[in-house]
Amino acid sequence: MFELNAQHIRMAQQAPDKATALAMLAESLVTDGLVAPGYLEGLKAREAQGSTYLGQGIAIPHGTPQTRDQVHVTGVRMMQFPHGVDWGDGQLTYLAIAIAAKSDEHLRILQLLTRALGESDLQQALREAREPQQILDLLQGAPQALALDEELVQLAIDAEDLEDLAWQGARMLKHMECVGAGFAGALQASQPLPLGDGLWWLNSETAVKRPGLAFVTPLQTLQLQEQPVRGLFCLASLGEGHRALLERLCDLLVAGRGQELAQATSRRAVLEALGGEVAPDWPSAQVVLANAHGLHARPAKELARLAKAYDGEIRVRVDGGAPVSAKSLSRLLALGARRGQTLEFLVEPGTPAAAALNYLIGAVQAGLGEEVEPVTASAPAPAGAARVTAISLVDPSEQLPLAPGDRAQAVAAAPGLAVGPAHVVAPQHFDYPATGAGAAAERQRLDAALAAVRADIEALIARSEASALREIFLTHLEMLEDPDLQQGIAARLKANASAAAAWDAQIEEAASQQEALHDKLLAERAADLRDVGRRVLAQLCGVESAREPEEPYVLVMDEVGPGDVARLDRERVCGILTARGGASSHSAIVARALGIPAIVGAGRRVLDLAPRSVLLLDGDKGTLEIAPDASRIDAVQREREVQAERRRAAEARRFESATTCDGHHVEIAVNLGDTAQAAAAVEQGAEAVGLLRTELVFMSHDSAPDEAAQEAEYRRALDGLAGKPLVVRTLDVGGDKPLPYLPLPPEENPFLGIRGIRLTLRRPELLETQLRALLKAADGRPLRIMFPMIGRVEEWRQARDILDRLRQEIPTTDLQVGIMIEVPSAALLAPVLAPEVDFFSVGTNDLTQYTLAIDRGHPLLSGEADGLHPSVLRLIDMTVRAAHAHGKWVGVCGELAADPLAVPVLVGLGVDELSVSARSVPLVKARVRELELRRVQSCAARALELGTAAEVRQSVEALR
Repeated sequence: MFELNAQHIRMAQQAPDKATALAMLAESLVTDGLVAPGYLEGLKAREAQGSTYLGQGIAIPHGTPQTRDQVHVTGVRMMQFPHGVDWGDGQLTYLAIAIAAKSDEHLRILQLLTRALGESDLQQALREAREPQQILDLLQGAPQALALDEELVQLAIDAEDLEDLAWQGARMLKHMECVGAGFAGALQASQPLPLGDGLWWLNSETAVKRPGLAFVTPLQTLQLQEQPVRGLFCLASLGEGHRALLERLCDLLVAGRGQELAQATSRRAVLEALGGEVAPDWPSAQVVLANAHGLHARPAKELARLAKAYDGEIRVRVDGGAPVSAKSLSRLLALGARRGQTLEFLVEPGTPAAAALNYLIGAVQAGLGEEVEPVTASAPAPAGAARVTAISLVDPSEQLPLAPGDRAQAVAAAPGLAVGPAHVVAPQHFDYPATGAGAAAERQRLDAALAAVRADIEALIARSEASALREIFLTHLEMLEDPDLQQGIAARLKANASAAAAWDAQIEEAASQQEALHDKLLAERAADLRDVGRRVLAQLCGVESAREPEEPYVLVMDEVGPGDVARLDRERVCGILTARGGASSHSAIVARALGIPAIVGAGRRVLDLAPRSVLLLDGDKGTLEIAPDASRIDAVQREREVQAERRRAAEARRFESATTCDGHHVEIAVNLGDTAQAAAAVEQGAEAVGLLRTELVFMSHDSAPDEAAQEAEYRRALDGLAGKPLVVRTLDVGGDKPLPYLPLPPEENPFLGIRGIRLTLRRPELLETQLRALLKAADGRPLRIMFPMIGRVEEWRQARDILDRLRQEIPTTDLQVGIMIEVPSAALLAPVLAPEVDFFSVGTNDLTQYTLAIDRGHPLLSGEADGLHPSVLRLIDMTVRAAHAHGKWVGVCGELAADPLAVPVLVGLGVDELSVSARSVPLVKARVRELELRRVQSCAARALELGTAAEVRQSVEALR
């Protein structure tokens, strides 16, 4: 083991060159018995391969693998050269650390020097040091604190042997960013040390980033070397951070208290015994830190100042780590919190500090005195951490309580207007004992609760009209039966947890793991787990749901689960407003299916709205108005009545073609994600499927679906269309929306990374299997295949060639092949591509964000990502002109196609097909029938000459 020791440092040495310095270092290693005399040749050979200069005036000369047999004892010897030694390329070395190692142990030195190399003035300090201890202090710095908190304790896991326990311990240490790759293997390869009372010890220094200690106990006592195994300590060793813990542990064992750890039933008991950080059971809230440089001196000083204004304890921790006082500037700085990490505040109940929670959250969101850009995706909450809120999508400068007359921008989730009094439903609180009356009794209680919830869900399925809703509840039933979930609960019950405690802990652990997934859509499914969890807990704890008002109202909740929505009386609930959530969450999906206007992600301050405050929701724009005046309400009521009548009239004529009043026809198609919905889309009046997103076909499988499975899905869509065309987009996943079974390396900007055609061309077996399935499913019916995210001509030609080869094997009689115009380069290349493709389909969502360089999901900028911006319209115009010059058609399948103000412009530009959601089909058809081609062509020509999206919208308004 390497040990930096002041006795091994020789001060004030001089050497005219590197060769002399190496000879001096080798001599010190030989003199102290670490190596054989020939080791100098190894040092020279290593330098010949590449300089061992690290930086900051430090070099670490060491031998080659061929000279390891000359190492007698692992160790280091150091020499200070105050005048410097040229180590090559003008790099002056002031401290040389000669390493004698039998393996790659020299990498450990790099870990020890990580912080030292980050000091900007280290070279000067090394030159001016007069004592060995000064050198040692510079290299080691202050000992890092040992990580030991609830996230590093796991009790009663189902393990077969000590290796299983060690793997779990290493996994927790990696989750807490204490270790990296290679630690788990090194830990399991180390020699286990028995401590007595069934406790064992393993430690490793390999791949350690910061010191940490994990403690794991098995569900049942194991055996090792004819001794019981009731608990295992896994130490990630770095520096001296673990010394105090070792001393405390020794004291416990000497005092005969090892059983307290071996038989512990709660993490808190383990931490209290070991002196680890125990997070208090206090009210808490979370917020994502958005400051560009993290919690550095200026914002930390402001946070400490704000916290000191309140009597009582206020603590804060980062990503589930150990909490520190929010009133201590030094402790805040020591957290090292970076942008994008989650701060969790804990406040002492019964003190003035308890009132500070919302204020501090708002202050962090506002930037603590700095201008900030909010982080769009919150870091996953650690398992077991209290969940109160996620970062608001409201402008961080608007953190004061909402008052009459205020307006707020959130995320549009379900279209429509809603006006009504607020019915604020606070999160349910469940009180239950931590321990139970025995595993059998608690299992019986849990089974009874599960049966009741199961019956409730089955009743909801039976009366659900929307297929989207039924599918969600079928998923909920599967969650109740999930074997992994039940296995974890069984383990907790055997450890004497109560039914409610076991269920709650297991659900939260599973939900947190789901939130940790890189894919935003999949991570949002954690809300479904928690929805199921709350319903079972309510049964176990006898908690009844809040009673809804008699009159129509706007439901306001922290996060609405599908179960909450399904129970709503659609005649009473006129709108939904949530503090958290995204447009793709299940609650948003269900709200859209039920036709209830909804906006989500409005921030926690909506939960503080006064009961019965009149709210105005615009589910199309994602805007919220508080207590609008009577004239505003009257205007909205009239607008809502006009919209309702317009929809009724449009639905009555939904099977009529979309033909302008002067005879120009535009095909109105539908966007689908579920192949089973094709027939229902036709019933809504759709003339084709203009975009079938095939991602759901892949996401519904644990591995890539084979050709037969895909063929069945595509046949179902074609069957439902009864001869109408089907436009299919090939698999469009990648860095921003990966598949669980198709891992990709992390990307700094996944929207500009490996996605769409870039991915499938790199995995041609995926593309070929999908294309084969599509060709076989066609059976002579009209099939259109398009490739997504084409940015270069080479990509189109490579994909086309694959399809052409497969068409020779599987002939089809009615096939067209095209590309999606989603990036500006594709639109600019349209004149080149048009002769080669059969059609273009413009994906305005992506085209807008790539053209304007605005993330369409950005909480502050998304409103500026308007597809009616003249720059986007010019690209669409260029695409249409190129296509029509070669007799090819152009569709638009983005959200712009359903925008009432965009439809005249798109028709005027010559777009041949508009593909929209099934619900929008009748309205878009009605809008086209109102138009006169000559007028909209003039309108489109004017729009191309304007400078802003707002000007375009104003010009279109003049048409009405």
